[in-house]
Amino acid sequence: MSTIDETRIDETPAAPASGLKRLLDRLGIHYGWAVAAATFLTMLSTAGAMGSAGVLIEPLQAEFGWTNAEISSALAVRLVLFGLMGPFAAALMNRFGVRQVVLTAIVTISAGLLGSFFMTQIWQLMILWGVIVGLGTGMTALVLGATVATRWFSKRRGLVVGMMTASNATGQLVFLPLLANLTTSLGWRPALTFVLIVLGLAFVLVLLLMKNYPADVGLPPYGEAAIVPPPAEQHGLGVLLMAPIVALRDAVRTQTFWVLFLTFFICGLSTNGLIQTHWVSLCGDFGIVPVGAASMLAVIGIFDFIGTITSGWLSDRYDNRWLLFWFYGLRGLSLLYLPFSNFSIVSLSVFAVFYGLDWVATVPPTVKLAAERFGRDRVPLIFGWIFTGHQLGAATAAFTAGTTRTEFGTYLPALFGAGAFCMIASLLVISLSRSPKPAIVAAPA
Repeated sequence: MSTIDETRIDETPAAPASGLKRLLDRLGIHYGWAVAAATFLTMLSTAGAMGSAGVLIEPLQAEFGWTNAEISSALAVRLVLFGLMGPFAAALMNRFGVRQVVLTAIVTISAGLLGSFFMTQIWQLMILWGVIVGLGTGMTALVLGATVATRWFSKRRGLVVGMMTASNATGQLVFLPLLANLTTSLGWRPALTFVLIVLGLAFVLVLLLMKNYPADVGLPPYGEAAIVPPPAEQHGLGVLLMAPIVALRDAVRTQTFWVLFLTFFICGLSTNGLIQTHWVSLCGDFGIVPVGAASMLAVIGIFDFIGTITSGWLSDRYDNRWLLFWFYGLRGLSLLYLPFSNFSIVSLSVFAVFYGLDWVATVPPTVKLAAERFGRDRVPLIFGWIFTGHQLGAATAAFTAGTTRTEFGTYLPALFGAGAFCMIASLLVISLSRSPKPAIVAAPA
């Protein structure tokens, strides 16, 4: 393909984007940083919608009489679909453009949240929060960050992935104190109204700033000299749906895929499926009120932001296998420590700092390893499947922890199990060979 396919050019109104591009050009700033900023803020807001489920368990129990296990089942469906959408979201972005997919996702999430205002039955929670919110947030998850980073950045890619990951994870955590406050004082519906307002602001931001490819604004990816034409479009629903399947078919033949998939399963098992979903209830078992528990989770989010950005910086400079070895190992130790703490302010603060620095520090090295071994063109699709493993682990933890709490009255077995699995993940990742030689050389289907 010698020229840029005109059908790939973004249809964003020219004036705002071109004016911003001229300003950035005068300042010597690549437009990719504007796209990264828009993506960062979008993922932050949609992650806030995802994380708001953590403050709903107790209010829904009180209002409707649903059990922890029933509510956790719906939230587990949300996590599964959140992950399963990853590879297909990447294919949709390839076909329709990042901007169009993200706008659709924001509308979908908003519809699910708004519909939940009127639910009265557990099956409605399953549909609205499990299916609709799960599908919508899945389109704006880590695959979005990986897609933007690999399309727009050749240099500083690890740092950009770290920024995107931090926005996704931190957004799920830092919103919680405010949402917990609103839920306690006004109810869970006003709390979700705040989330809807933030999503509306994200919609406007994407509409004005988002572009699909550097070539759409006449630029090469950051760190390269030549403009890279967008890949040729693949028309037809069949081709669209088969692209992730073909990528998975090739990836499963490699050790790299299975190691990254399994370790990311454990990553989800030990983070948003367990701590994010059940932290407020877990702390409640030890007499900590929801606002206090959510505030501690926000502290985890703040240190996660620092840790993930640092992880992105480190992943550009050091062996990513050993970074993952230390990240998983240290996370496992922090989870094994938590049951032995007395859940005092001091002990929880130690946990929040230590665990927060490692909350999703695993993502930048995982994306870097996938990009090195599967290539830039395929990494969004393959990382989508790896991220599916993350969310399957998260769903497993969300369901089993809720069931454990309902049946045995404690979350401690789930904490011990997650800590032990993290130690296994740290050993799995160093089994990868050092060679960055691509594992897949075939062109995308």
